[in-house]
Amino acid sequence: MIPWTHIDTAIMPDGGGELRLKQRGTEFSIMLGTIELMNSRLSGSEEALARLSYERIRNHARLHILIGGLGMGFTLRAALTELPADARVTVGELVPSVVKWARGPMSDVFGGCLDDDRVTIREGDVGRVIQSATGEYDAILLDVDNGPEGLTRKANDDLYNTAGLRAARRALRQNGVLSVWSSAPDAGFTRRLRDAGFVVEELKVRASTKGSGARHVIWMATKTGR
Repeated sequence: MIPWTHIDTAIMPDGGGELRLKQRGTEFSIMLGTIELMNSRLSGSEEALARLSYERIRNHARLHILIGGLGMGFTLRAALTELPADARVTVGELVPSVVKWARGPMSDVFGGCLDDDRVTIREGDVGRVIQSATGEYDAILLDVDNGPEGLTRKANDDLYNTAGLRAARRALRQNGVLSVWSSAPDAGFTRRLRDAGFVVEELKVRASTKGSGARHVIWMATKTGR
C-alpha cells in the first residue's frame, strides 16, 4: 500500500490547533490531530449539502449563497454545477493555507472552481460574515466542523448557539435556508434551530457518492414568516 506523505501544516487562529494536509497517491486527507476532517474519496454528503439547499431556493431570483468552509471544495463544486450563470457564491474560509492548498497540491481536486466568475473567497471567520449581513443570502451552508459544535476552534460554538442561529436567520432572505452538515445527529441543535424561528428538516445522507459508507446528517432550516 502506498504510504501517506505529509504535505503541509497550517496553524489555526485562536489556538485551534494544527491542520495537516496528507497525500497518498491521488488521495488527500486533512487532519486535525488524530481526527480526519475530510478525505478526497468521500464527498457524497458534502455534495448533498449543496444539492439539497439549491432544491429549496431554485425559484429565487439572482441567487447569492454563502458557504462556510472551503474544505476540499466538494460543496462549492456541487453548488456551481446547480447554480445559474447569474448566481453569486461567497466562500468564507478561516485558514488561508486551505485556500493555498486548493490552488496548489489539490488543484486537480478543485478542478479550477475557484476561478469561476461567480465565486468570491473571503478569508476570515464566516461567523463575522454572517453577523454583518441582513437579508443578503438565499442560503447559508455550514461545513466548518464535524457537527454543530466548535471542533476546529471553540469560537465556532457561536455559529450554533441560539444567538448565532438568529444572526443566520437575519442574514437570510425570505424563504432562505440555513444548511448545516454533521457527522451525527444532535437533538439539542434541532431544538435550537426551532427556537431561533426556523422550520427544520433533519435529513440523513451517505458519505459516499455511491450511496454507501457512514450516514451523515444535514439540517435544512428555512426562514419563513417575518
